[in-house]
Amino acid sequence: MKRIITIGREFGSGGRELGRRLSEKLHIAYYDQEIITEIAKRTKMSEEYVRQITESNPTASFPIHIRHTFYSVPNPVFQQCITIYSEQHKLLKELAEKSDCIIVGRCADYILQDSNPFRIFVYADAESKIKRCIERKTEGENLTESQIKKKITEIDRNRAKYYEFFSDQKWGSKENYDLLVNTSNADIKKVAEAIYDYLQDIFK
Repeated sequence: MKRIITIGREFGSGGRELGRRLSEKLHIAYYDQEIITEIAKRTKMSEEYVRQITESNPTASFPIHIRHTFYSVPNPVFQQCITIYSEQHKLLKELAEKSDCIIVGRCADYILQDSNPFRIFVYADAESKIKRCIERKTEGENLTESQIKKKITEIDRNRAKYYEFFSDQKWGSKENYDLLVNTSNADIKKVAEAIYDYLQDIFK
């Protein structure tokens, strides 16, 4: 049985760390930022621009009546968004075909639905997400707690809009996932160990 795992996650929930730990324990490939790098290479756009598009609210750039029907319109930003999403779609299919893997974000659960992936969604309460962001802040980042909270809200809103725009499904809704993981006040390492044990039965 092919082991394809997708991880949707709220910002600050620890979903990325959970994905890395699971990939190490399962000895399978892990894809996250690598996807941005490859899309940038294929589209000849900068990584920063690709990241900006894939983490933004698409309705700000797309004509409201277009949704996920792809055809030519005289809007260069729209065309670039379509190019990026199309390359993302092809790349995720290639990665899933290539080997067992874990893919974080990128609408992977929807794009790879024909591969019957095990779909995980990771979430946490606001206090835990803020605390995790503070603990993992990069050098030189000096956001206040209020600014971090605002950043989390904005990123999650854009992730939801992006996912819903392309999939016509609700981001984070229990009907769209096989396992919902609440990491509030949780040790991600221990959560990964518990999920690993569970997946051992799933992938027999």
